[in-house]
Amino acid sequence: MTPGLLGVVTLPDPWRWQPHVEVWVLVLGLVGLAWYAATRVGPRAVRPGEPVVTRAQLAWGTGALLVLLVASDWPVHDLGEEYLYSAHMVQHLLLTYVLPPMVLLATPTWLARLVVGNGRAYGVLRRLCRPVPATILFNSIVLFTHWPAVVTAAVGNGPLHYSLHVLVVAAALLMWLPVCGPLAELRFPLPTQMVYLFAQSILPTVPAGWLTFADGVVYPSYDVVPRVFGLSVIDDQQIAGMIMKVVGGLYLWTIIGALFIRFAGKHMDDDRARGMELDRRAPVVGPSGETLTWDQVERELSSAGPAPKGPMG
Repeated sequence: MTPGLLGVVTLPDPWRWQPHVEVWVLVLGLVGLAWYAATRVGPRAVRPGEPVVTRAQLAWGTGALLVLLVASDWPVHDLGEEYLYSAHMVQHLLLTYVLPPMVLLATPTWLARLVVGNGRAYGVLRRLCRPVPATILFNSIVLFTHWPAVVTAAVGNGPLHYSLHVLVVAAALLMWLPVCGPLAELRFPLPTQMVYLFAQSILPTVPAGWLTFADGVVYPSYDVVPRVFGLSVIDDQQIAGMIMKVVGGLYLWTIIGALFIRFAGKHMDDDRARGMELDRRAPVVGPSGETLTWDQVERELSSAGPAPKGPMG
């Protein structure tokens, strides 16, 4: 209970609207930076005739800003910070699995090269984007941000809470960079991407199992009243663990399935092109029994000129 106007004690209201001006300033600032990059920097960075930003990149960027707003503003942020750890887990998945790939798909290659450069920062990024370092770094930060002491400290400290979000998003951007990043040389081959994402779906099993099967309260800061949706704190923890493992895993496996379809389609196209090339190289027997190649046939046809017109045309 909290004191209200005239000293009257009022119960906390989980659905009370709370403005988050810092989130609005962040989103508007990102919109301004994107506009400046696209209209002032981009035209000087691309070759004549090349688009500065494609329609697909514009759509991904708009979607990323909307996801950021949903994850960081009322009511998801307020429920996740003060009442439900399951809401916190939804927020966490939005910030690690949905937002980063959308940001990377929205980033033009010229802008990524301008930001990263080709010096020491690029070299460090290239080393961190290898499968083992990227996997270890991302999952270590995920485990750190789910540590009970860290969660308890972040719940009562707004700046720390947002700082942890920045850390998680930065680690997630690094994790997704080899899958859908704008720098082609940093992306893994499709089979490696599938194995890499499969590993990302397996490693959260440990913290998810810990939350799902815990006997007591893991995060005391979420043992508050009133209980939203009538969920007990234990039920809330179990739902959070299921969201982390089941929802997150299905999301990654869906992407793996899409990558497999893309990989299989590419191989079918390559096999078809290879078969056509073999057909072109296969010898052709002429009317007099001599063996001709397709190149010889094409030269003969081109030298013969157009066929004479018949009486009908």
